[in-house]
Amino acid sequence: MAEASRVHMEKAGNSFHSNHTLYSHLGMSRAPSLDPAVEAQLQLQSFKGKFDVTEFVGGISEKLIAESKQDAGPFDPKPFIRNFEAAVDKLIAIRKDVQAKTEQMEKSVRVSEREYSKKMADLNRGFETVGNSFSGMETKMNEVSSTAIRIGEQLETVHVERQRAQAAYDIIDFYNQFSRGDTSRLDALRKEGRQGRRQVAILLRRLNTVAKEVDLPSADKTRESIEHFCEKFEKEMLNLFDRSYRKGDPKMMHHCAQTLLEFNGGSSCIQVYVNQHDFFINSEKKHTEDSILYVHTLFSHFNLQTLLHKRWQTVPDPDKAPPKTEQGLTELFAEIRDTVGIEAQIVKAVFPNPPVVMQVFLQRVFAQSIQQHMEQLLHRGSSLSDLVYLRILQLVHVQASNLVEDLKAYELPATRTVFDTDFRKSFGGSSVVTSATSATVTTMLETTMEELFVPYTEGQRYLERESRSLGTLYTSLLINFTRYHAKVQKEGKGSVFDRVVNQLSAAAATTSTGGVSSTSAQAASAILRFGGISSTNTVEEDQVKEEDGQLSVEVAEKMLRWHAEAIGRCVELSPQNDVAKNTFALLRVLAEAISTAYMEEALETAQARLETADTKSEPNLQQMSVLRLTDLICHLWQQYVNTALLPLASSSVTIRREMVVFNNQTVSRLDGGANHLMQKLADNIVAWLSLQLTKQKRNDFKPRNDDLSFARVNTEPCVACCDLLEKVRDSAKASLSGKNLEVFLTEIGVTFHSLLLEHLRKFPVNPTGGLMLAKDIKMYQDTIASFGIPSLTERYEFIRQLGNLFLVRPDVLKSYMTENYLGRIDPTLLKPYLALRSDWGQFEKGFNDQDGSPAEDGAALETKGRFGRLSIMMKDLESLKVEGIKFSEGITVGIPTLPSGLTNGFSMANRPFGI
Repeated sequence: MAEASRVHMEKAGNSFHSNHTLYSHLGMSRAPSLDPAVEAQLQLQSFKGKFDVTEFVGGISEKLIAESKQDAGPFDPKPFIRNFEAAVDKLIAIRKDVQAKTEQMEKSVRVSEREYSKKMADLNRGFETVGNSFSGMETKMNEVSSTAIRIGEQLETVHVERQRAQAAYDIIDFYNQFSRGDTSRLDALRKEGRQGRRQVAILLRRLNTVAKEVDLPSADKTRESIEHFCEKFEKEMLNLFDRSYRKGDPKMMHHCAQTLLEFNGGSSCIQVYVNQHDFFINSEKKHTEDSILYVHTLFSHFNLQTLLHKRWQTVPDPDKAPPKTEQGLTELFAEIRDTVGIEAQIVKAVFPNPPVVMQVFLQRVFAQSIQQHMEQLLHRGSSLSDLVYLRILQLVHVQASNLVEDLKAYELPATRTVFDTDFRKSFGGSSVVTSATSATVTTMLETTMEELFVPYTEGQRYLERESRSLGTLYTSLLINFTRYHAKVQKEGKGSVFDRVVNQLSAAAATTSTGGVSSTSAQAASAILRFGGISSTNTVEEDQVKEEDGQLSVEVAEKMLRWHAEAIGRCVELSPQNDVAKNTFALLRVLAEAISTAYMEEALETAQARLETADTKSEPNLQQMSVLRLTDLICHLWQQYVNTALLPLASSSVTIRREMVVFNNQTVSRLDGGANHLMQKLADNIVAWLSLQLTKQKRNDFKPRNDDLSFARVNTEPCVACCDLLEKVRDSAKASLSGKNLEVFLTEIGVTFHSLLLEHLRKFPVNPTGGLMLAKDIKMYQDTIASFGIPSLTERYEFIRQLGNLFLVRPDVLKSYMTENYLGRIDPTLLKPYLALRSDWGQFEKGFNDQDGSPAEDGAALETKGRFGRLSIMMKDLESLKVEGIKFSEGITVGIPTLPSGLTNGFSMANRPFGI
């Protein structure tokens, strides 16, 4: 503060000093005194803190400025000069005082600093001296401590040896007393209370150990005496523990447990505690009552369902969701949770080794209560069906796993109490007491959980039952389906004798209106009886409906849903290393059912019907619907395999590869059945079309010129063929899609194109018949055009142009043959068609001469060479029926690889499956 005042004073003083000097040069005199208000501002206090020169000058001249404004005359600077001169003198005096005080304070500070430095140096030297003293003292204390430790160790050794000697002396003394039959000293010690009983327990354990090592003539008798006394003492302690347990005295129970732990490890005490527990006693009684009730119910001839809860009635139904809970099991597990929660606190307070007791208690819970209830549930489930058995097994496993996770929270700390250290050291650690266990409660629970389900899941037991359950379900689901197709295939492959037997069986089953067998029925029955043939089976087979043999996506979904449930059980119940292998085994079961017994059976039946169908009747296109349903089911099946099954085999590359190969082979076999069916259907369609073309009359295209001929629009074979082609188109578009639809329709169109080429070479045509032929070809062309395949459109455009050969005038026929599609064909290939014109004899000679003229220019030779090359193309076009489409390559059912969508139909070989 003083330094700031001094600086402010110097600034003000310098300013006024310069003004004072200026006024002195001007010859002005200074005023002798100052105004009191100005005098107050020229105090040292005014320069402390924040100082502003402008405010200071304004303050000391404020009064003079006011007076100057009141004076009307010219401005007079003299009052201001005198005031400032007086202020400057005052400021100079103040500055001198401040400077003097500052110099005095600086001297005082320097003196104080020197004194402070001197004191600090003295203190540092004192601290160093004290530190050195402490270091020396610490060194001496360390030396004394080392000596004391050595002495303590020696004393400890001596003490231990003395204790060993005293313990050995006591053991020998007590052993001698037992050899003489004197146990009064131990009896007196045993009656001294808790501490006495503990000492007796330790002595008896030591004596028992020593007795086994002594080899003297009377050692056997002494050993028997010691063992008898040990048994008596143990029974006494167990009885005391039991009485304390019934009275609810945890302190005495803890004393007994501690004493028996020091005596023989405490195992007998633990067994008494567990065996006398109310939970196990009540559980045993309840199990006995349930068994008596169950046997009584069976011997009373009641239905087994009366013994079961209503919820058990839905468990055998595979379409119902598997049960999530079971009342008895839920109540048992809830009781176990409550009991263990209470017993954990009791065990922790009573026993010195809580983890061991908890393990024994929980092992008894699993071995007695849970296993008994589980066996009872599985026995009931097994009496109903394999599915019920497996569902109950999964239910118990899930709830038991949850119980184990909850019980892991009762992991008690292992308290290791070391007893009789000196004795065990002296005798080489031969004591039988083990105060702690290496296995934890968590490890014990996991091991017990595995052992609980080993009788039901080890080896192939679970997998065989699961496979048998799935097979049974699939067999019951497809029983009518299988019977229907077996019947159809038997009829299709039967001989003439079989067909006669079927007709006789049908006749024998007929009755008249009054319910009495007719004469023909009686005769048929007599013939069957005479031949030793029964019609019962035939009647039973006739009861199978047509709907039973049809493929259904709903049935396939049901089969996959059942299989998915089985896979869920497989993951739950199988060891982690066996999941991939078991999944593959269940995949085989599914493939056998959904592929072999379901889809392949339907394809074989459809093919058998096509093979036995009458070639003279119109083909049955309903068999094509089998392909559509097969495609949908196969796609659904492969999506399930790829989504649900293959990921489960990711842990084993080998098994995953085998699954992929097996799946591809199964679907490839399904491909073969579909290919044979499609080929047979195409053959039947072509055969029927060929049969209709043979019905073409000789003079259909050479009619008389009458009104009846002109009134007819198309010939009957043409109408029949086009009707069938339209039905084929509609059925194919409804059942096929994508590339398969195109391949199938192309096969039909190309084959029918070849038939028409051959058909047009058989019938003579006059001008009127040419119009009729053009109408038929136009109808063929329009029908094939509705297929929507460009390659077929071009082929039938060629047919139309070929038909126009019978309409074109002879003079322009030559030029017409060189245009459009006909221009690509060798003219020699067209002459068989031209020969069928009714006027061919009139211009044949001139037509042949023109073609064979020796005067051929270069252009004619080039045209002939071009015609020669195009004739080869025409032959290729005609041979497309043989070399073009192959169903074994073009149509594949489902997914030999990954599914790429239902719209892609059967051909899906461009996406690899699984890998």
